[in-house]
Amino acid sequence: MKLLVVDNMLSGLGDGAVFDYVRTFMEDGDEVVIRTSDGSTDVRAYLHDAEEFDVVVASGGDGTIASIAYLLADTGIPLLPFPAGTANLLSLNLEAPSEIHALVSMTRSFQTLDFDLGEIEFSDGSRQGFTIMAGAGYDAKIMEDAEPGKKLLGPMAYFTSAVANALPQFAEFELTIDGNAVRSSGVGVLVVNFSRMQFDISVVHENKPRDGKFDIVVLRTKDAFGLIPALFAAILDRSGDFPNRAGAFEVFRGSEVTVVSDPPLGIQYDGEAVGFQTPFRARLLPEAARYVVSEECVKTYA
Repeated sequence: MKLLVVDNMLSGLGDGAVFDYVRTFMEDGDEVVIRTSDGSTDVRAYLHDAEEFDVVVASGGDGTIASIAYLLADTGIPLLPFPAGTANLLSLNLEAPSEIHALVSMTRSFQTLDFDLGEIEFSDGSRQGFTIMAGAGYDAKIMEDAEPGKKLLGPMAYFTSAVANALPQFAEFELTIDGNAVRSSGVGVLVVNFSRMQFDISVVHENKPRDGKFDIVVLRTKDAFGLIPALFAAILDRSGDFPNRAGAFEVFRGSEVTVVSDPPLGIQYDGEAVGFQTPFRARLLPEAARYVVSEECVKTYA
């Protein structure tokens, strides 16, 4: 096999686990090209010949993987997300193993499945891809404030940031979903492709990243404490009880959404606080990303 490994050295703990993966993977006749980045080089430069490889291995956090998935969208080039970030939510949602030998075995098995991909357009016209979810407001503030503590605290940095921001900015929202106008209010808006997030909590009841639609969730509270009932409901989802979250969440579905808020709110995609504020537009690219996946993933989604 021929593997192209794109490694973001600044992601997660920077422990170099992807190099253990490469050493374990290599057999007679294999070819592996490793291209490392510290963020100063445009990722496009690493993918100019991606079609010449069997698999592109994206080693980094969810933001790194989203950038590579977006550049490979609709090419049919298989992408293996290597979990080298802080939360690694895409790997969680894809039910991928984290152990090196299991990842090597999954690569050799070479099962692929196509998933929806999100595209977010900012106020200056620039665009970026996202695999899991994008949003504005409370979630973006959590991502921004968690950044300094991620290397030290890991996923707990998000929890610490959430507690520290118990009184987020309340805003009025104007949403345009597939051409239909909706007004709402709250502390944030999430545009969801994959629904499982930190601590294996699911934002909505069903995880449908191959159905051509986003779940668009308005966090309808005035403070973070109002989200606690929805948090418990999300935890109970894992037991199959599926309790109602209507008091805190307002959920819509659509393949394209424009979000305007008063006042403007910060934006994040796949855990990356981007420095832009609302408005933004998100559209869904149906089954545009092809991932190398586990047998468990195929059973869940195929």
